Amino acid sequence: MDDKININLTMAGVSYPLTIDRNQEALVREAAKRVDMRANAYRRFYKELPNEVTLGMVAFQFALEVLQQKGRNDTTPYTEKIKELTEVLENHFREQR
Repeated sequence: MDDKININLTMAGVSYPLTIDRNQEALVREAAKRVDMRANAYRRFYKELPNEVTLGMVAFQFALEVLQQKGRNDTTPYTEKIKELTEVLENHFREQR
């Protein structure tokens, strides 16, 4: 069974026909809604800019947010600390035997 659907998304006044997995529809529509909201905000503030520039600014803003979040999700320091604490506990329990 092919679980694909065809949808049309409108962002910054432009319609985009897409074929997506059915289970991704809500996520895809929410992403398009966020793009459209940001594009509209930029257009209200920078009325003279063409759509391409507005969408470029939106893309840049989202890319910047992704990169900022990527740095926040680095769990390496926590993983290292857990390993260190595990070793301390294991050594303690070995000494108790």
